[in-house]
Order: sequence, then C-alpha cells, then structure tokens
Amino acid sequence: MDICREKLEQGLSALSLDIGGERIDALLRFVNLIAKWNKAYNLTAVRDPLEMVNLHILDSLAILPYLHGSRVADIGTGAGLPGIPLAICRPDCHFTLVDSNSKKTRFVQQAVLELKLKNVEVVHSRVELLEPAELFSTVLCRAFASMPDILQLTGHLLADDGVLLAMKGQQPEQELIDLAATYSVIPLTVPGIDAERCLIRLEKPKHG
Repeated sequence: MDICREKLEQGLSALSLDIGGERIDALLRFVNLIAKWNKAYNLTAVRDPLEMVNLHILDSLAILPYLHGSRVADIGTGAGLPGIPLAICRPDCHFTLVDSNSKKTRFVQQAVLELKLKNVEVVHSRVELLEPAELFSTVLCRAFASMPDILQLTGHLLADDGVLLAMKGQQPEQELIDLAATYSVIPLTVPGIDAERCLIRLEKPKHG
C-alpha cells in the first residue's frame, strides 16, 4: 500500500491540499474497503487500488475548495464518492450521502462505521423523494444526470443561498444551452487523470 500512499500524497500536493497524516490514513483505508467489497458488490468498474487513488480519491478531492457552507448532500453517491473523501477532509461539515441502490448504501454505511465518520449520514432514497429536515448549502452530483435533470431533481434540496456542484468530464455544451439557470464552469485538473474534468456551479435561482 506504500505506493498508493506515495501517489496520494503527490496528488494532494499537486492539488495544493494540505491534508494531514491521519486523514491520509483514512483515505487509504477507504480505498482498501472499496477494493475489498468490490469483489462481491461490484461497486465500481475500477479494480486496481492504485487507479482508485486517482480516479476516485483525487477526483473527489479536486472539488474540496468549492464546497459552500456546512451542510452538504452528495446525490447518487454510489460507493460514497465524492462524499466520503470530502467528509474525511472536512470534519467541520455535515454530509448526507444519498443513493437509491440499497447494495451501495449498505457499503457506504459500513465504510462510515469502519472509518468512524461522525459527520456522515447515509440515506437510501430516490432524490426526488428526499425531504430533509434542513436544506443543504451545497448539493453535489458526480456523473448523475444531465444538467437540466440535475437541477429539476435536486433544486428542492438547496437552501436559499445554496449552490449546486455537478462534476462532469468534458464541458457539456448542449446541456448548458438547455439550462434555465445562471452557472459557471470551473475547469479541474486531476493529478494522474489525462482527461477533461470540469465542475458546473449553479446558485439557487432567486424567485420573486
């Protein structure tokens, strides 16, 4: 696992993220958990822990500087991405990880227990049925749906000053043309990933 640690530390340095040893340990334990459960649960197509460091951990943490506020929802979290890596690095924020696949939420719940994450709640639900007691300051999606669909499905979860962050590969030009909202496109460079990545940031539309 030393080579994974080295790769993770180099990647964090390239992202200019100052993340201490205990959190690095937790991130590597999370990679181990995915690799272990993947055999039975088919959580992700990525099988090699070394690839997981780039494609899952560093890809998730590339958006760390753009989190807004202290209540974060990760919609369609799958194997807990990007929610768990972000929660490890931001213990001051509360994360709600949502997925409609019960197999995946079982894994995420187990990961939360094993990593002793006190700031994570796991919810097995379809996003449109989610009715949180308190709205979210940031709603995250990674490879979830088209931009108009994301806005329609998650808009009810955003607090008045909330932001929606959608992680995408190439800039989705057509999706953005169809989008009835103000947005900005933030290019992302993820260490070890030779492919385009961007973050679409939307503020909650103001009514009235």
